[in-house]
Amino acid sequence: MIEPPFDLSETDRLLTTTRAVRRRLDLERAVERSVILECVEIASQAPTGSNRQGWRWIVVDEPDLKKGLADLYRRGAMGYLTKARASAQDRGDAQTVRVFESTLVLADTMQDVPALVIPCIEAPTANRALPATAWSGLYGSIFPAIWSFQLALRSRGLGSTLTTLHLQHAQEAAELLGIPNGTMQAALLPVAYTIGTDFKPAARPPAETIVHWNHW
Repeated sequence: MIEPPFDLSETDRLLTTTRAVRRRLDLERAVERSVILECVEIASQAPTGSNRQGWRWIVVDEPDLKKGLADLYRRGAMGYLTKARASAQDRGDAQTVRVFESTLVLADTMQDVPALVIPCIEAPTANRALPATAWSGLYGSIFPAIWSFQLALRSRGLGSTLTTLHLQHAQEAAELLGIPNGTMQAALLPVAYTIGTDFKPAARPPAETIVHWNHW
């Protein structure tokens, strides 16, 4: 076997323990702008369609603006999250109940998170009817960068979770933050140092049960 170019144990640990962090975000510790810039620098190495590199990142750390975004998130989230938690309780799905309970905690404290990051991408035609290939290419040009950003955060002792429910009020968010027409918001990531760093891999089905060789 050829010697791998990276320390696989550390690389695999980073990839398998970068979790969606909600309850364990440290709301008291400030996040340095320099750290966020480092993580964006790393994320900017992600691939994009046609190598256009149309990313834009809005980092919100001003309290009134964070509160405005948090209010938009709650308007988009609370009804759905409450119903989803109740549905999981009715099914006896304890793990899913815990996920939605942690999401509700985050919704309550969103304005207290040190930084709210909105990854955007230039998309002048996103408000038109587009074929599936165009949408795939558009989202495929921003989500690799988002994941790289989250991995870079994790490696520095910070955590985040990718949320999208504020996008039900994306136009209001755009007006709040001065996002120009032709720039599409892809997500909202609360960013903070984590309370502890001892995250573990989640339970997932074995690869053999989800991989098909040559045919379904």
